Amino acid sequence: MSVKLLERNLLHRASGLRLAFKTGPARATRFNSTTSPTDQPNWQEFLKLRGSRRKWQTVTTIPASVLGFLGGVAYFGNLETDPTKLIMGVDPFMFYGFCTVGCVGAGALIGPTIGSAIWRFSNRNSIALIDAREREFLQHIAKKRVDPTLQSPTNPIPDYYGEKIGSLHQYRQWLRDQGKYRRKHVLPEN
Repeated sequence: MSVKLLERNLLHRASGLRLAFKTGPARATRFNSTTSPTDQPNWQEFLKLRGSRRKWQTVTTIPASVLGFLGGVAYFGNLETDPTKLIMGVDPFMFYGFCTVGCVGAGALIGPTIGSAIWRFSNRNSIALIDAREREFLQHIAKKRVDPTLQSPTNPIPDYYGEKIGSLHQYRQWLRDQGKYRRKHVLPEN
């Protein structure tokens, strides 16, 4: 293949445009494995998908935490310990209890990752389009959110990353909250 043909193919794949090659009648062919830019979900559908992803992440956190607890109990409960020997200055049973709670925390951290993977697998046909819309959404969020230098530890910016936005109504409410916070801190009341 020539370099120009490779460049043209790369541009075709990167931009999602259909190119008509002049080797025969001017026509563009579509394969079933490709998607057109018009297939991109609208904002309502995207926010609904985003909400379903968040639900999957939340729902899988609970079983992952329970599995972490059961794994911690199974492992640390079967260790033979000498109660007269301290572990890092702590009673061994207390130490193993803290380690079991740590296993619960590890399960709670792994749960959203598992939920996100399951969600991505169930929506694998349109994941590239959803990711493109997600990047566009995050650019909107970054442009519209309050300057982080205005926040304080006692008064943080509400939903800085827009994680709780699941509908257009919630997005508009998020914009109002950001504007209210901005007015409150830029123009202090007398």
